[in-house]
Amino acid sequence: MPSVVKSGLLAGLLAFTPLPIAQAGGDSLPALGSGGGSVSGGEEYRLGRAWLRQFRAQTQTWQDPIVDTYAESLIARLLPYSNVGDLDWTVTLVDSRMLNAFAVPGGVIGVNQGLFAFANTEDAFASVLAHELGHLSQRHYARRMERAEETQLPTMAAMLAAMVLAAGGAGNAGVAAMMGSQAAFIQDQLAYSRRFEQEADRVGLEAMAEAGFDPEAMPAMFRAMQRLTSLQGGNPPEFLLTHPVTESRISDTQARADQFQVSRAASRDADDPSYAMIRARALLGLNGDNPAQAMTELRQDDPPQAAIDYLEALIAAQGNRVDAALAQLDSLAEKWPDLTLIPASAAQIALDASRYDSALTRSERILRLTPDYLPAQLVRARVLLQRAPDQAFAALRELSRQQPENPRVYDLLAEAAGRSGHKTWGLLARAETLQLTGHVERAIKQLEIAEDNAKREDDFGMASRLQERRKEYLGYRDALQQF
Repeated sequence: MPSVVKSGLLAGLLAFTPLPIAQAGGDSLPALGSGGGSVSGGEEYRLGRAWLRQFRAQTQTWQDPIVDTYAESLIARLLPYSNVGDLDWTVTLVDSRMLNAFAVPGGVIGVNQGLFAFANTEDAFASVLAHELGHLSQRHYARRMERAEETQLPTMAAMLAAMVLAAGGAGNAGVAAMMGSQAAFIQDQLAYSRRFEQEADRVGLEAMAEAGFDPEAMPAMFRAMQRLTSLQGGNPPEFLLTHPVTESRISDTQARADQFQVSRAASRDADDPSYAMIRARALLGLNGDNPAQAMTELRQDDPPQAAIDYLEALIAAQGNRVDAALAQLDSLAEKWPDLTLIPASAAQIALDASRYDSALTRSERILRLTPDYLPAQLVRARVLLQRAPDQAFAALRELSRQQPENPRVYDLLAEAAGRSGHKTWGLLARAETLQLTGHVERAIKQLEIAEDNAKREDDFGMASRLQERRKEYLGYRDALQQF
């Protein structure tokens, strides 16, 4: 799975050598792999994935499969041109109106709701993620740590722990904590970070042009952030706290952007309303108690009419006008038959209104055309939970193999296992949910209960696999204790 996360001053510090996650196949249990590569690279990966669990435990994530799938598709579009190699990545969305995105070792890419709200075009949004991937491709974290070999691992753990504060909304407190953890060589880091930011800008601009995005959006985004700083009385957005922007850097980025020609083969239809629709979801999420404000903010940037119609449908559904919402989305789907997010939104609305026949029909129609589309898979699984728990259990077991880092999938799998009489699997799935969200001690106890149950049912093969899984959990616990 794909994913990216990164923060201001940390921008130049946290690139890494990616290592793969072992995928569970057949009847094997979920596994967090350590991959190959150097010992230090493996340690970066281990700590980065532990960081993700700690982050989930201490911050509010944003659960929206449609937005998550969109973000993954955009990152996948940039990756071939970002020189990151065989990166095993995963996306986490953050329920925060702060303008931020971040990347940490372990292939974790994080995006705040606030970035969607601030970036009024897909190119502007892509410019931030392209910059983050630039840090990863240049291995800025590894290069930084070469200058602090004796304190490498403690320093990394301290920096990542501080990022939980910064990325989760603690702002200056998180940055201060990060700086405090590196007091011995912070001045040297600052000098390096300026150079690293320039390198990430260069790589990001190249990736944008090759992927069909407009490189001019990067300097424009920096200028918009500077204007926001002025409007906020000199208090910069979270992204600039960790990614300082100077006039000379903006000028350099503008000069570089002017030299690129966008790859027409890779560019998208300029009228494509996908990003504006995704942005509408973010704005409605941030203004849930005042949907009119969400519409006002969307209209300010002259979006396509289709995005306005889409947001109107979401607002109608929120106001329990389900028929009007579905009719509006069905009309949009006829006009934009290639935008899967539209019928997926309708399927989700039908499910939330307990219209199970409609939700199942809509989700299965999507899956006939795009079998791996996660939002539709989740809608179908949730309908089957109500109608056919055994089928839901089978579907969610398969989905857990495709989504080994997705706590929501394991949460649903636990429910399906319980309803279909697969008690041991239910206990295991609950343990996976706990460990993925940073509650490793509770997950270990849950696994022990699962093992005891497997033995009572004379399923000694399962009991043996659970014992091995418990050893892996103990490794996760050791990694988390470094934060």
